[in-house]
Amino acid sequence: MAQTGILKSSLAKKYAMAATGLFLCLFLAGHLAGNLQLFTASADGGRQFNEYAKFMTTFPAVKILSYLTYFAVLFHLADGIVLSLQNRKARPVRYAMERPSENAGWSSRNMMLLGTIVLVFLVTHMQNFWWQMHFGEVAMVDYDGEMVKDLYTVVAAFFNPELNSFALPAIGLYLLGQFALGFHLWHGFSSGFQSVGLRHPRYSKWIGGLGKAFAVVVPVLFSAIVVFMYITQA
Repeated sequence: MAQTGILKSSLAKKYAMAATGLFLCLFLAGHLAGNLQLFTASADGGRQFNEYAKFMTTFPAVKILSYLTYFAVLFHLADGIVLSLQNRKARPVRYAMERPSENAGWSSRNMMLLGTIVLVFLVTHMQNFWWQMHFGEVAMVDYDGEMVKDLYTVVAAFFNPELNSFALPAIGLYLLGQFALGFHLWHGFSSGFQSVGLRHPRYSKWIGGLGKAFAVVVPVLFSAIVVFMYITQA
């Protein structure tokens, strides 16, 4: 068996990459569902969003899922990069008559590049929000006697051009990250199902269609949120 990647067994590696990828798709869907509250958060001063954020960071079961997400991200990205490098090294000379565009789509041929862009975006995104939430100085608000971190104000201020001179460039980088994520999902979603043997001629067309819809809708909605936050405060 192949000895590439973090796992030695090629079969184990195949299933682990697919499983972590599909798990992260579930995380993206849940994260998006929570962030969609930002469209209406100004109406109640961000209370619903802040209470949602507290629940997501304090409820035991959700915290366990958070740790699983951290592991899945690190494993998926690290092993994916290692595999891409080793696969390229295994065939250093391209075939003279190779036509890659006829053999695979652009996204499938550039998964390493797309994954690297997503990784850079993820690191900066976590530094701006996750790190700030856990280790930064965040104001507290009183909701019926319960003190809750005012994370809505942190998010709103970050995308407010009057409070953050880097707001517009940050949105540009955010959109680039979502663009890369979309193309990464375009190939990765259906590929994950195929890797774990869940694709069948009877329903593979539906999985492919669902994957493409997921790859478009999720990044577009994430992008719409930050553009909305910027425009409404500009």
